[in-house]
Amino acid sequence: MASGSGASAPADSVDTISPGRRGGGAASAVPADTAAETTLKSTAVTVRSVVASPRPVKGKAGREAARWRLQRLPAAQAADPGEAAEEEEEALLSVPEDEEEAQPLPPICVSRVRRMWRKEKVALYCDQVLQDCKAEDADEVMGKYLSEKLKLKDKWLGVWKTNPDVFFVKYEEASIPFVGILVEVTCEPYQDSSARFKVTVSVAEPLSSNIANIPRYLVDEILEELEHSVPLLEVYPVEGQDTDIHDIALALEVVRFFYDFLWRDWDDEESCENYTALIEERINLWCDMQDGTIPGPVAQRFKKTLEKYKNKRVELIEYQSNIKEDPSAAEAVECWKKYYEIAMLCGLLKMWEDLRLRVHGPFFPRILRRRKGKREFGKTITHIVVKVMTTEMVKDLSSDTLLQQHDDLDLALDNCYSGDTVIIFPGVYQAANLALLTDDIIIKGVGKREEIMITSEPSHDSFVVSKADNVKLMHLSLIQQGTVDGIVVVESGHMTLENCILKCEGTGVCVLTGAALTITDSEITGAQGAGVELYPGSIAVLERNEIHHCNNLRTSDSSKSTLGGVNMKVLPAPKLKMTSNHIYSNKGYGVSILQPTEQFFIIAEEALNKRAASGDKKDDKMLFKVMQNLNLEMNNNKIEANVKGDIRIGTS
Repeated sequence: MASGSGASAPADSVDTISPGRRGGGAASAVPADTAAETTLKSTAVTVRSVVASPRPVKGKAGREAARWRLQRLPAAQAADPGEAAEEEEEALLSVPEDEEEAQPLPPICVSRVRRMWRKEKVALYCDQVLQDCKAEDADEVMGKYLSEKLKLKDKWLGVWKTNPDVFFVKYEEASIPFVGILVEVTCEPYQDSSARFKVTVSVAEPLSSNIANIPRYLVDEILEELEHSVPLLEVYPVEGQDTDIHDIALALEVVRFFYDFLWRDWDDEESCENYTALIEERINLWCDMQDGTIPGPVAQRFKKTLEKYKNKRVELIEYQSNIKEDPSAAEAVECWKKYYEIAMLCGLLKMWEDLRLRVHGPFFPRILRRRKGKREFGKTITHIVVKVMTTEMVKDLSSDTLLQQHDDLDLALDNCYSGDTVIIFPGVYQAANLALLTDDIIIKGVGKREEIMITSEPSHDSFVVSKADNVKLMHLSLIQQGTVDGIVVVESGHMTLENCILKCEGTGVCVLTGAALTITDSEITGAQGAGVELYPGSIAVLERNEIHHCNNLRTSDSSKSTLGGVNMKVLPAPKLKMTSNHIYSNKGYGVSILQPTEQFFIIAEEALNKRAASGDKKDDKMLFKVMQNLNLEMNNNKIEANVKGDIRIGTS
């Protein structure tokens, strides 16, 4: 899908599997803004070096042979000359040497749908196109909308972008995102669903494609096989035609965006009193992912979850279609397993889409581990984590201290009860149990914090997650590798970070609703979202910390993002006390406060214009009023050199 998926199934198979729900099948695998004029000469599809036969064989055998040859050629080219010659002799068919290469594709009409502002998208879809329609009528409404636009012109030129599977048996997905052919389009009369619209196409002269040496006869015969009828949403009008074509191109992109990002398979299966309100929430979700409000790695997880849901649904439909008679017990069980997996994914996606629930729960697996509490005999143990323990290491401990030595941090955490202390000596450690902190323990390093490195496990989603009443991490370096969730997530209870270095790779430190966090004398850097995320109703105390070089988004345009050092989400307002922190060189704002109301909109605008240099300017009446309402206390902080500005107070 255009929302981050890989290549989808060929258009005809998609229509069979899930009619009217895929935005034209294979077209949805191609981003609308792909540069159509780029001509590929990838070895994955190059056919010139194959020995020519007098004439290519026509019919199904010819197509299969051509596809097979395109699969075989890269291996032949990678081999030594002798092996390559042997491969060439095995070729059943090949492209005539005198056949001309395809011309580059002309540029397609660029639509501005994806670049529209949030309010523009809401107005377009909710007020103009869908209006007051119900979910079960959305297909028909989109179809009528598209049908009206198609009346402007019945013939035009466009680029047919289809799944490479239609042409090639084997190819490199990265090098061939789609196969594009310049075609002349003849629109057919209105059909019952915009996603099932078909148009008649024929190859425009001269042959033009993004694959320079695609065989002409292969294109002709595949079109014959499809009876020259392809999904309308796979066709992109090209520039250089009259203005009516631009209106058609815009309408096509409106419909593609709807089916790629806003439509869900379950919409017409459930009662929805206000469908346009649901669409508005999905538009907000999409915009939040684009502008960095939801950090890039977390947004990527949503896209993968959505794609997984779609694939599982297709798998179920295909599995059911292959059951010819009454299902056996095993087949019935398999159907139910697939169904419940789809239902679970559906529920997770709904949580993402509900703005009231989209706090943090759907992004992170919840801790299901129970608290152990105190030991039965009431004693606490100090766990020493080091390969070899010496008496020098424990000389400062009292003589009655109960000790256990471990060479594995995970094992030490697994043996902890409330009240225990884990002492870590210099070295590099990993511990999956850091994502399962439920008991009140202290984890502290002995030595320089830079030398006590705890790295995340790249295959895991979470790194440090706590729901303990009071857990403390001291004198450590947390180095995030691979995980996309917050480097530290406080789900509930209270966590203290003291004299720690947090080198983020995913999102930063996240404090969920009702949870509390204290960070002192620590450094937070490299987060792809804000360095510290405070969710509604959370509590945080930040003292003498450095928060810098955050909002390093890799999957979206960082210039559009507002996040940076500290981000607060309001309703109810979090409580934040910041003293003597240095917040600098973040790509967003130093401190960002997002409110879902218009209460301080004017104040926010004036505060932005004044570009407050730090949070301790209590003589600024406007900023002081906001701070007072939000229970925000800021003293002696140094906020500087942040790309978007120092403090932002705005509405979300």
